[in-house]
Amino acid sequence: QVQLVESGGGLVQAGGSLRLSCVSSGSIFSINAMHWYRQAPGKQRELVATITSGGSTYYADSVKGRFTISRDNAKNTVYLQSNSLKPEDTAVYYCKTIMYGIDYWGKGTLVTVSS
Repeated sequence: QVQLVESGGGLVQAGGSLRLSCVSSGSIFSINAMHWYRQAPGKQRELVATITSGGSTYYADSVKGRFTISRDNAKNTVYLQSNSLKPEDTAVYYCKTIMYGIDYWGKGTLVTVSS
């Protein structure tokens, strides 16, 4: 069983920054790819960024150059540094991992960007 807990969301003005964190209870955190997704009101959940166990990263075009995903295996934590935030980044941000073919999601953290 894996539990994921996100934190770090909040209200920020356009152009500002936030660092989101996701702590995993899983003992095999270091071998799992970790993902950040987001869901804006009235829209489908979308993949924002991925980091593999080896540290390779993927970003959605909409956040490339502004967001950075990283991980600290010693702390079982994945981060999403979000810079130059835009109102369209407003969403609930979720972290996700997959273990033994099962998707595990956190409950999300709300990011609101005011214009």
